[in-house]
Amino acid sequence: MRLPTDTPAPPGTRVHRFTPAERRVHRGTAALMGLCVLTAAVLYIPQLAILVGRRELVVRVHECAGLALPVPVLLGLASRAFRTDLRFLNRFGPHDRLWLRAALRRATRHAPRPAGKFNAGQKVYAAWIAGATLVMLGTGLMMWFTHLTPLMWRTSATFVHDWLALTIGVVLAGHIGMALADPEARKGLRTGTVSEEWARREHPLWRP
Repeated sequence: MRLPTDTPAPPGTRVHRFTPAERRVHRGTAALMGLCVLTAAVLYIPQLAILVGRRELVVRVHECAGLALPVPVLLGLASRAFRTDLRFLNRFGPHDRLWLRAALRRATRHAPRPAGKFNAGQKVYAAWIAGATLVMLGTGLMMWFTHLTPLMWRTSATFVHDWLALTIGVVLAGHIGMALADPEARKGLRTGTVSEEWARREHPLWRP
């Protein structure tokens, strides 16, 4: 139970943020996404390709990791807490517009950035990465099963797949950079709990 917003939190108070199932979904998705990015780098950067070799094996690992990427999320749907979080991520409110406006204007940290369990930036990232994953899966399947689609489709799929992969790499780098800058957020994903002070400061509208 969270303390009222006008009541100071005792030092060391921690609140529950993520269940074990939610943390496993995040770890599984992160591991598969990391494998996709690393194998893609080996396939498209000549220096890495020469260093690693075994291109056929790298291709197979890349394909299998890509096909398995939606699996952690699909398994996570068995968790009520995970389904609830998906609803939070898919719901934008007036406070999210305020958060985005402050972020886009590069306002100081003292400027109001109201957020529930997830802030507007996290919601945008989740929606974008989910859509990008589906596009990558679809274009990857067209590239893999060449006999199922016309040549023009496969050529277009290759173009979209390659450039979207580069974009995903850049966005993931930004995501990781922001995570590295927030140790308490990382702790929440690692242990499932966060400090009361952090929750009040970063997610003032959140009521666990």
